Amino acid sequence: QVQLVESGGGLVQAGGSLRLSCAASGGTFSLYKKGWFRQAPGKEREFVAAISSGGGSTYYADSVKGRFTISRDNAKNTVYLQMGSLKPEDTAVYYCAAGRYSLATTTSGYDYWGQGTQVTVSS
Repeated sequence: QVQLVESGGGLVQAGGSLRLSCAASGGTFSLYKKGWFRQAPGKEREFVAAISSGGGSTYYADSVKGRFTISRDNAKNTVYLQMGSLKPEDTAVYYCAAGRYSLATTTSGYDYWGQGTQVTVSS
């Protein structure tokens, strides 16, 4: 059983930056692909970014491409989401997820989820 704990959320002004972290335990971290999703009030959970188990492949939603960077440190069992040029529409609860096999952009492609961390971008 994999446990995921996100951290690093908070309140930031538009144009600012934040780095989210997701620490994993209870499984072999390096075997799992990792993804970040977000959910704004009244909206469905949406894909943000994903990274392969070895870190060699990444994929981003068009809405964050060029502004966000996903990375992982398998030695620290941690995956990161560096967010820059933040916009008010990036405001959401951000969730870390883990799953086996190929990269996925849908929630069904992931087996384990964290509790989420709130990111609020003020205008």
